[in-house]
Amino acid sequence: MPSTKKKKQKQNKIEILAKKLGLKFSDKSLLERALTHRSYLNEKKNEKLHHNERLEFLGDAVLELIISEHLFSAYPERAEGELTSFRAATVKTDTLALVSRELNFGEHLRMSKGEEATGGRDKDYLLANTFESVLGSIYIDQGYESCKKFVSEVLIPRIENIVENRLDIDAKTEFQEIAQARYRLTPTYKLVVAKGPDHEKTFTMAIMVGDDEFGRGAGPSKQKAEEKAAQKALEKVKADDKK
Repeated sequence: MPSTKKKKQKQNKIEILAKKLGLKFSDKSLLERALTHRSYLNEKKNEKLHHNERLEFLGDAVLELIISEHLFSAYPERAEGELTSFRAATVKTDTLALVSRELNFGEHLRMSKGEEATGGRDKDYLLANTFESVLGSIYIDQGYESCKKFVSEVLIPRIENIVENRLDIDAKTEFQEIAQARYRLTPTYKLVVAKGPDHEKTFTMAIMVGDDEFGRGAGPSKQKAEEKAAQKALEKVKADDKK
């Protein structure tokens, strides 16, 4: 009896999420699979389960097509290079993670207790992957047009802001252009310190122009730390310009 009750509760959660997303699944197990992280299978070895990585692979391809199609139609005057940059900014990990948080995907993710204990429900890359796997499940269950409608509601409205404010130009690229123009030097990044266990390290990186340090940033990867350091450097040069 307890297992039947648990199963019903699980089904109800899936139904509530599907309803919130404005979707009606013929096969609800697809959405359940889309919300299953690989780590969850390690604790349920006696159950026949599937994780979401194959759906993520499919959703990634569907998402790229939907965004490419929209950009091609909405910005006929833009060159291919700009469209590629706008698409990259729209489908990048940070953007998809933000949308996943708004849709409460983290709350519905099935993962191991260990993954959850290390903040798995709010990790950017897990949330971004979940967005793609959910899209993959929609594609299999309902086809391309339903995927397009879903993405048009939750993600495409962000594109106008990305294009108008050139949010596709990341801090590292922007600061590099400034440094090359002003100092005739290309910025470099230096590891200051790496702390914590292997599965949960925090890196601190410094951004250098020649021998001068322009800022520091910390993050769960060297790339994230470099981006934050570049942002600090941008803030510094812009503040100096106002003096």
